[in-house]
Amino acid sequence: MTQPIDREKMPYRFCAGVCVVNDKGEVFAGRRLAKPGVPQSHEWQFPQGGIDKGEDPLEAAKRELYEETNMSSIELIYEVPKWLSYDLPEELLGKALKGKYRGQQQRWFVFRFVGDESEINVERPADGTHPAEFSEWAWRPIDDMPDLIVPFKKELYQELVALVRPQIEGEHQI
Repeated sequence: MTQPIDREKMPYRFCAGVCVVNDKGEVFAGRRLAKPGVPQSHEWQFPQGGIDKGEDPLEAAKRELYEETNMSSIELIYEVPKWLSYDLPEELLGKALKGKYRGQQQRWFVFRFVGDESEINVERPADGTHPAEFSEWAWRPIDDMPDLIVPFKKELYQELVALVRPQIEGEHQI
């Protein structure tokens, strides 16, 4: 008989999240490659990924953005001054995130995209040296994002939008 998983004894995975804004005040959204059980309406998210041991969160954010989107023509606008976290739902505990983590603690960064859109390539990111994580991408209003993410990340995205929206509004009229 399998022992039940004790969520409280599991650590969070430390990650960097990236919100990229274009010159119209829209944010980059990537559509995750299809996964069984995830409705298509919840496949969109911001780039994000793990922070390597000893890696600076800002450098991790830039690396993850490049590895997932090929983007490097960016300028930092804002760093969210606290870690945001989410817990995996019970049915994914012990399965998702390599089965080792209860969820993620994420440090978020907002960048202005200053390149040409031809730089963005989610099908062959990192100049083709990294496997694709997104099937397509789009510029979206930031307020749309909490409804496009998987439900267990919705609360985190709502908090994130509330924290970064004023920074984006300071740059653009939304």
